[in-house]
Amino acid sequence: MENLFNDICILVTAAFVLTFVPGLRRQERSLLSMRDKGTALLVFLILGLVEEASFSRSGWLNERIVAVCAAGLMAGPWVGLVVSAFVTWLAVRIDGLPLASISISMLSGGLTGGWLYHWRPKLAQHPLTGFSLTFAVSLVRRGLMCFGAANVGGALQIFRQIGTAPVVQGLGTALILAIVARARDDDEQTRAAVSAEVRALQARMNPHFLFNALNALAALATFAPREIPRAAGRLCHFLRASFDQHDRPLVPLEEELAVVRSYLDIESLRFGNRLQVEETIDPELSEVLAPPFSLQPLVENAVQHGLQSSATAGRLRLAVQVAGEWLEMSVCDDGKGVPWREVEQVFFAERPRAHALSLLRHRLQTLFGRSFRLEVRSDLGQGTTVTLCVPLRPRFEVVRRSLESVGRNPRRAN
Repeated sequence: MENLFNDICILVTAAFVLTFVPGLRRQERSLLSMRDKGTALLVFLILGLVEEASFSRSGWLNERIVAVCAAGLMAGPWVGLVVSAFVTWLAVRIDGLPLASISISMLSGGLTGGWLYHWRPKLAQHPLTGFSLTFAVSLVRRGLMCFGAANVGGALQIFRQIGTAPVVQGLGTALILAIVARARDDDEQTRAAVSAEVRALQARMNPHFLFNALNALAALATFAPREIPRAAGRLCHFLRASFDQHDRPLVPLEEELAVVRSYLDIESLRFGNRLQVEETIDPELSEVLAPPFSLQPLVENAVQHGLQSSATAGRLRLAVQVAGEWLEMSVCDDGKGVPWREVEQVFFAERPRAHALSLLRHRLQTLFGRSFRLEVRSDLGQGTTVTLCVPLRPRFEVVRRSLESVGRNPRRAN
């Protein structure tokens, strides 16, 4: 029993390592990347070696069979085939087992699991499928070995293990699939919770932006009523662009810039020539991804708290650049500024009517955890500079995920 317990610990360790493979954590695994397949292949090859590395074997649990069946079910036919060939070579070359019985059972297990992975991915993920496949492969393997045994004593010894060993080995594969499925379900629940929180925060931020935009229209009614139709058209464009971004965690930078420019168009009608905007943006960055409403709050802060703080203020500098593996966005104004000791209190303190930057920081924490930077540098008479850094992600990641989604759900493409 102690040897069997050690074997189970090995299977749990292998399953735990597999939970770190990003592709295996998705609900649909029909399109694993080459890196994901390579990682899974390495884990299953090592699992196949455990049978040889173990000095004391339980006799009931054969890690080779578990590795072959789990490899096909979790990573596809090619990985299942490679693992099958490898463990067959180990069994024949090192242990001297008959080639025919070992190769037939192992190859059938890896290819059958790979076929289920390719054509019935949801069925392949179920632990009961792993148990049934491994149970059948183990029966075939032991039946062929019993049939090809050189003497009656060896055949009887193999026959005695037929009742217990296939069940234990089937449970081993089911254990791996169950652990990975549990990690996948937890990951899905986490992503759903994050998505719901992001939508809730965006729902809080949209009225905030709309309130300030309507204030701008109200100000136009006092000193430039003829500009109201033009401003209303720009507000419609701003709202349309903002609503299009509402349900996406990341959007192309060009869409975020469109929202920012619509907002600045509205404010320019109120400030007139006083508002001067300088942009330093690399055109090649238009396709990179950024959180929606990430740059707009920075611009709004510069307009509402910078330009209005001084009668002489009116210059706003907007810069977007790559800083290593980060997308860096910064907005600088020449307003009055605030004492540097009061920056945290002014921009990020908890209050009934939260500041736009406070909402933005909360939303970025939900999206990226600690993998972002939001800094405010300000002092009296020096203006304010707000800098945001998020992980640099190209647009093709979203395109690839969309193609995977269409491939897994072809009816949605119609």
